[in-house]
Amino acid sequence: MPQDETGRRPDLSDLDSFAGVDELGSSGYEESDDHDPELDVRDTAFEAGGGARGGIGGVGQLGDNLATGPVPDLTVPEDTELHELDDQGEPEVYGSPDGPEARRELLAVEAELNQRWPETKIEPSLTRISALTQLLGEPNRGYPVLHVAGTNGKGSTARMIDALLTRMGLRVGRYTSPHLQLVTERIALDGRPISAARYAELWQDIAPYVSMVDGAAADGVAMSKFEILTGMAFAAFADAPVEAAVLEAGLGGAWDATNVADADVAVITPIGLDHVEYLGPDILGAAREKAGIIKPGSVAVIGEQDPEVLKVLLERAVEVDAAVARAGSEFGVLEKEIAVGGQLLKLQGLGGVYDEIFLPLHGAHQAANAALALAAVEAFFGAGKDRQLVVEAVREAFAEVETPGRLERVRSAPTVLLDAAHNPHGARALATTVAEEFAFRRLVAVVGVMAEKDAHGILDALEPVVSDIVVTRNSSPRSMPLEELNQLAISVFGEDRVVAETDLETAIETAIALVETSDDPEEPLAGGGVLVTGSVVTAGEARTLFGKEPA
Repeated sequence: MPQDETGRRPDLSDLDSFAGVDELGSSGYEESDDHDPELDVRDTAFEAGGGARGGIGGVGQLGDNLATGPVPDLTVPEDTELHELDDQGEPEVYGSPDGPEARRELLAVEAELNQRWPETKIEPSLTRISALTQLLGEPNRGYPVLHVAGTNGKGSTARMIDALLTRMGLRVGRYTSPHLQLVTERIALDGRPISAARYAELWQDIAPYVSMVDGAAADGVAMSKFEILTGMAFAAFADAPVEAAVLEAGLGGAWDATNVADADVAVITPIGLDHVEYLGPDILGAAREKAGIIKPGSVAVIGEQDPEVLKVLLERAVEVDAAVARAGSEFGVLEKEIAVGGQLLKLQGLGGVYDEIFLPLHGAHQAANAALALAAVEAFFGAGKDRQLVVEAVREAFAEVETPGRLERVRSAPTVLLDAAHNPHGARALATTVAEEFAFRRLVAVVGVMAEKDAHGILDALEPVVSDIVVTRNSSPRSMPLEELNQLAISVFGEDRVVAETDLETAIETAIALVETSDDPEEPLAGGGVLVTGSVVTAGEARTLFGKEPA
C-alpha cells in the first residue's frame, strides 16, 4: 500500500479502497460459549495489565500496556544492557511493524471485526469460508498442510510440529487458536507471530472479498470473525510463501473453517468431552466430528485414545483410504525421566528410535505430544522403517520448543506457574504433572473459570495437589461469577482452604502472600508455589501481568 512522506498509510475511507466495507452492527458478545470459551471479542488479556501500573511481585512492565500487551515503547542498541525496569533508550522509529502506530491500526481492525459474530457463536458450514478462499484464488491449496484436531494438546503439538519442520529447513506457517494475549499470536511465520502492521494489512487486503461473501449469503449469515481470521492466515501463508502450514482446528473438525484445507497429514490428539453445547455429550459424536479432518489419501497420525474413540477414527480412515499411524503401536514414548527444566525422552518414531531428546516442558502428556508431533513430521517427509529423520536435528528442534501458558514459569521465589487448563481432562493432566515433577512445600492455586465450563470437575482435579485456592474472575464477560465459583470451591476444598478475590491481580498477590507466610515459626518459607489456571484468558492475563510478551 502506498505511503506518504511521513511513512503513514493513507486513511482509505472511500469505497474504492475497500476500507469502508459495511459490517454487522450487532454486539459481539453472546451468552453462549465460544470455541474455547476463553476467546472473547476483546483482547482482554492486555487490558488486564493495567496500563503502566507495573507488574506483580516486582516483575514490572515496559512501556504502556494499552490493549496490545507489554511491548516496549523504546528500543536500544543490542549491546546496551539495561535493567528490566529501566526506561531509557532511543525513541522507537516511526513506522515500526509493532510500534504505536501499528498497534493503533491493529486495535481499529479488531474493533471492526468484533462487530461480527464472535467465536462464541457458530453456524456449522464451510460455505462461507469456501466462497472466500475461492475469491482469494484458493490460497489454502498453495502449500502442503498438517492439520491438528482433538480435545487437549492441540496447541502444544502444533508448536512442536512447527519447530521440527523449521529445523528440517522448511519455511512454516502456523495457525492456532485461541490466543493468550494478542490476536497476532494466531498467525505465525518462521515460529513468530506476525506483526501488528501485517495483521492490519491482511484484513485490508481481504476486506472487499469478505464483503462480497457477506452480500451473497443466501441465509443472511455474514462471515464470523474466526472464518475471517482463517482466511487471513491462508492468505498470509500464500504470500510468504510457506513450504508447509500447520493448522489447528478451532472447534471439532469436519465443520471447522480450517477444514477447507485438505491435509496431507491429519493429527488427532486425545479426545475427551468438551464443548458439549456444540459437539454434544457423546464422546463418539465428538470423535466423528474431529475425524472429519482425515482426507482421502492422507496419513492419519492418532494419539492415545479410548478404544471406542479409536474405532471411530479408524473407520473414517478406512472410509477415505487414509494410511494410519497409532500411538502405542507405530510410535510412542519408550522412556521418560525428569530433567532440570523439563524431561529427557526416548521416542519410538515411524522411522526408528530417537534417544536423548530433551523437551523443556513438563508432564507425561507433553511427552506424548512430542511423540505425536514427531510421527506427524515423519509421515510428512515419508519416513518409514528404513528412513529416519536426522536425529540431531530432532534433538535441536525439541530443545527449542516454547509453549506459552502451558506450565510456564513466570517467577521464582516463590515459583509462579501458569497453565491454560480449562476442562477436567486438562486439569487432571496438570495435577498429575505437578504431583510427579514438583515438590512444593505449599502450593496455592489461583483459579478463574469461564461460566459454561465444568468448574467443579476442574476444582476436583486440582484439590489433591493444592494446599489452598484463591478463586477469582478474569476480565471476560463470560467469566464465572465469583460467588458461584466460590461456593463450588468451598464444596470441594472446604471453607478454610478457600479465599475469594474480585480481580486476578489481587488474587495472585494474595496467593503469593499465602505461600510466603506460615503459622508455624519452625516451618521453612522456601519451596512455596503459585499455580494460575482455569482458563486460557486467565493464563493470558496473568502472563501480561508478569510482563511477558506475546509469543
